[in-house]
Amino acid sequence: MEAGSKNEFAENQTGDGSMEEKHKGGCFCGAVELEVTGPPIVQAYCHCGDCRAWSGTPVTSATLWPADAVQVTKGEDHILSYSRTGETIRKSCKTCGGALVAAIPAAGLVDVFGGVLKGFHHEATAHVYYAQRVLDIRDGLPKFRDMPAEGGGSGEFVEE
Repeated sequence: MEAGSKNEFAENQTGDGSMEEKHKGGCFCGAVELEVTGPPIVQAYCHCGDCRAWSGTPVTSATLWPADAVQVTKGEDHILSYSRTGETIRKSCKTCGGALVAAIPAAGLVDVFGGVLKGFHHEATAHVYYAQRVLDIRDGLPKFRDMPAEGGGSGEFVEE
């Protein structure tokens, strides 16, 4: 996309004339599409074993949004839900297996994986569950052993 051009996935005008940030995305095959409204509450890199095992990657780009900001706009019947712990409900496409989101109902949040959203620029502010990492990342961002204290973790840091 050229500098200065409008990103159709980044913002849309609402009926009252104000600009409201929106991002669209979906699964690998396109059977499921979703839209998120507003900015994410938190952006981080997650190194936990559950995210790694489910996504098949050494680290995930976590973007947490209020649950009511995430809407499935196409293919709800193509979504497979799975919860190993009962706390997080991981959702993927039944057709292509593409990871979509991890819902955290008790917190009222949905983690929309950064790669799912077209045109979304992931700007992490920290690493979480860094003590479980399988890949060292030296980027100067804070590295939490588990989670920040305000997110229910220990708040302890790990050296880079």
